[in-house]
Amino acid sequence: MLLANHLTDRQREVLRLLSEDSTLSVTKMSEVLGVSDVTVRNDLNRLAAKGHIIRTRGGGLPAFHPSIVERQKQNVREKARIARAAADCIADGDNIMIIAGTTTALIAQHLLGKQDVHVVTNSTLLFPPARINPSVRITLVGGEFRPSAEALVGPVTLRDLEQFHVKTAFLGADGFSVDQGLTAHLVEIAEIVRRMARQAEQTVLVADASKYGRAGFAHILPLGAVDRIITDTRLADHARRELEDLDITVARV
Repeated sequence: MLLANHLTDRQREVLRLLSEDSTLSVTKMSEVLGVSDVTVRNDLNRLAAKGHIIRTRGGGLPAFHPSIVERQKQNVREKARIARAAADCIADGDNIMIIAGTTTALIAQHLLGKQDVHVVTNSTLLFPPARINPSVRITLVGGEFRPSAEALVGPVTLRDLEQFHVKTAFLGADGFSVDQGLTAHLVEIAEIVRRMARQAEQTVLVADASKYGRAGFAHILPLGAVDRIITDTRLADHARRELEDLDITVARV
């Protein structure tokens, strides 16, 4: 199961069409895309082989919740650069935590070549890229599965996280700003981000620049609790200065 930045533009479009209407036939998709039925069937077979869809007679069903599919299609290049920069912060032998998210999950793809890295996570998206890397150990905490976040959440998750102390926690957010701090759309996710931050020596927020100035429903942490932010080059200079005034190291990649 590879993530959306490993797909061709046409395969992403097939995935988008299926996420909007899983009953679409091969013939209808071929008409919309302007390609042959054979081409669409080949794309469906490749998407199924990569774990993005479940192949059905005459079409396919998205393997992920629609909200995950939609988020994977957004800011694809920026998220890939952010994840690569985050992985560059990880050294051989590090113990780290990675929160569930479509950007944070990509970090595991860039750990090839690292030695003896131990990752504690609540993310089910992180498994596929980590599975091919024998030098990375994964501890998946327990909890209740939320398909819309591809995450394990709840009291069991919080309790399990208390058992670990790590060098770095890689955090995500649905929004971040100087006034509101880090925020999330789900209270359950906000609780887990706070707990991971508490169990780590240092915290790194990985978030694309479109999330700056946005506020989710649930408050997570004040921005001053974050040591480093890795975002993309779309973050404006004045925003970078505001963040650095809080003694936060900001990397725009």
